[in-house]
Amino acid sequence: MLQRSCALVLGLLGIALAVQPAVITGDPTPDQINDIIKKFTDKETEFARARENYTYRQTSKIIETDPPGGSYQIVEEVSFDDRNRRTSHVLHAPVASLQNILMTAEDEQDLRNVMPFVMTNDTASEYNVKYLRREKVDEIPCYVFTVQPKMLTKDRKRYFDGEIWVDDQDLQIVKTYGRATGYLRRGEDQQFPKFETYREQIDGKYWFPTYTYADDTLNFKDGQSQRIKVVVKYDQYKKYEFKSESTIKYGEVGGANNTNPPPKPPQ
Repeated sequence: MLQRSCALVLGLLGIALAVQPAVITGDPTPDQINDIIKKFTDKETEFARARENYTYRQTSKIIETDPPGGSYQIVEEVSFDDRNRRTSHVLHAPVASLQNILMTAEDEQDLRNVMPFVMTNDTASEYNVKYLRREKVDEIPCYVFTVQPKMLTKDRKRYFDGEIWVDDQDLQIVKTYGRATGYLRRGEDQQFPKFETYREQIDGKYWFPTYTYADDTLNFKDGQSQRIKVVVKYDQYKKYEFKSESTIKYGEVGGANNTNPPPKPPQ
């Protein structure tokens, strides 16, 4: 399993104590679980608003590995408007050389919106969230939840279905594991890989996606199978200099040197 090395930012504890839940050493009670879900959803909503003030580069690559084939790659500069709508400018897009599978509109949506999953107050009602356990991601204590869509809508919207790891101090998602899903018409044979996405503190406060990795076999209904590798890197985060400040203050705590950069995905 791919692992990421990142240090727990101890300085956050004293400053953010007033807005964090009491330290829970064992499994939380049902009331505590509901409170944790509400608070991390609020914090994710804050993060989504803060992200509107940043641009970043996303490099996505899909490789057919078994049987061997071709690849797909795209490099985009990504930004968000004041309604958290994603826009991108394509910087590099070599001609796709995939031989055994086809890229679909659903695959493109997954690369852009589902793999860097964020659960906000606007989208939380679309999911069933269930507490599983406590577990560390490296040295960071986390709450682990399952997240499943309540309904797959016919508008072809894509959803995340899997598990999330929520830092028990920052109350933000630091890791996700699952797959993208959505409504497909009868007879459609599309398969989607399981993936892991990791985040890193970029501004000393919020956890931004830094990479996604998948190595999975797609088993199609006609009996054919294809193993693929997916690597998505999110880097070169830059704050807009010309956008007005939101009500969220950046760099209140910690600093860029409080977390170690994640290791490179397997090649």
